[in-house]
Amino acid sequence: MNNRSLSMLVVAAGMALGGGWYFGSRTLPQEQKAVDAGQTMFPGLAPKLQKAARIEVIFQGKPTVVALKDGRWGLADRAGYPVRDTKLHAMLTALTELRLVEPRTSDPASFARLGVEDPTQAEANSHLLRVVDTDGKPILEVITGHRRMRTQGKVDEQVYVRRPNENQAWLAEGALQVDHDPAQWLDRDVVNVAHGRVVSVVATRGDSKLVFGREGDKLVLKEPAEHPKLEDYKIEDVSRAFESTTFQEVRPATDPIGEKLGTGVFATDDGLTLTATVFKADKDIWVSLTATGTGKAEAEAAALSKKLGGWLYQLGSWKEAALVPQIDDLKAAEKPADPVPEPAKQ
Repeated sequence: MNNRSLSMLVVAAGMALGGGWYFGSRTLPQEQKAVDAGQTMFPGLAPKLQKAARIEVIFQGKPTVVALKDGRWGLADRAGYPVRDTKLHAMLTALTELRLVEPRTSDPASFARLGVEDPTQAEANSHLLRVVDTDGKPILEVITGHRRMRTQGKVDEQVYVRRPNENQAWLAEGALQVDHDPAQWLDRDVVNVAHGRVVSVVATRGDSKLVFGREGDKLVLKEPAEHPKLEDYKIEDVSRAFESTTFQEVRPATDPIGEKLGTGVFATDDGLTLTATVFKADKDIWVSLTATGTGKAEAEAAALSKKLGGWLYQLGSWKEAALVPQIDDLKAAEKPADPVPEPAKQ
């Protein structure tokens, strides 16, 4: 999400707040009158989010940081790899719409029951969410706790919250969901090229080279011309190597990683060429990807280059046989020999 997208969020959030929500009146203790039930927890938040530059989630004392760099929001501990726009948008929108419903406990001994205890504790279930502006100043801080399950249809979600350094916990209404797991933030989609588009593949590993081409509606091995019987479904896996591909982990391409196994060059019928350089570290498969394109695929290739350039992706280990296959990976299973009949008894 870039600054323009964030500005659009602010406008949308302001419109949502302008509609207004009504909550029945409630008598509060004198010390709680400053924040009345029914009010937004963070009044006037939407315009302030235009200066947001860093989001911190503290869970059991450990931080997960999402930061804005060069117009893109990314995970700090993944070298700024982009996060999912939809997730970031949903969380920021939920913060602008979060409304306090009613006060709950003010006894610190009861905080754990609501999940709003000190988030720096090793056994805590709470999260401290902090949004920081471009000057390094906090825009907001909130401790979020258990989500309240509501079985009725068409009712708003609820969550327990508490302001840091305050002992008053609240039940709040809104779809605020805070995740500390980096895996929940990452945009795991790498590339999606339908197998029907792939017309040729050249897989090179050392002195070994396999060349595939399309015949009719399927890919076949062209070179070497002489080869053992192959399994059709294993060759089809090669054509599907980039179909709905997602990664397990990601790191900068400049990081050293295992041994190089080889390269696979995949060409489509509309001018897109994807080149995968495959590495192996222990049992893990890591891949760097480049894209080029002509004609109809030129724009697609440019977008993929911008997304994929500079990264190494850890893929499922089975992808090795799809990206840089060897003959042994494709061979049909040998049928067991027919049993030799026993000689007839005399």
